[in-house]
Amino acid sequence: MVNIYLVGFMGAGKTSAGQQLAQKLDAHFLDLDERLSVVFGCSIPEIFHHHGEAAFRAAEAEALKDLCGAEGLVVATGGGAFSSESNRRLINESGGISVFLDLPWEVLENRLTNDSGDRPVYENAEQGRRLFEKRLPGYRCAAVSVALSGDETPEVVAEIVADAVRGAPCGI
Repeated sequence: MVNIYLVGFMGAGKTSAGQQLAQKLDAHFLDLDERLSVVFGCSIPEIFHHHGEAAFRAAEAEALKDLCGAEGLVVATGGGAFSSESNRRLINESGGISVFLDLPWEVLENRLTNDSGDRPVYENAEQGRRLFEKRLPGYRCAAVSVALSGDETPEVVAEIVADAVRGAPCGI
């Protein structure tokens, strides 16, 4: 099975849907942010605070490079990973399938506002919307895009993604 990379903004549900998708496809699930936390030995906010965003993005690119050599993975990328043209090219050239979890800004804003997690690049709704709009063109470069309302459970999102990927070139 080719690797499937879930991409999208913070709060899109990449991790929760990715876990369900991996289970459904009998694949291994990997959360890229969790992997980076292990590499650095601290949380994502601490990485940003102590090492800076540039170091985080460089490590993120290296981790993606390592994953692209594997097979049978469902990967939840960080919200900024697919913003990088080189990361998009790496995923595409490795034969992986990128899937954009496309939710309306209002849904993402609500989730982020009600999220107790510390997100180092999210300050407030206004700044978040600008960041979302900046990243959106990159997300739209994904091989597959699934439009979601935000009302779907992670299990339903996994089913939608599995169906969409089956129909993609080089699908599962």
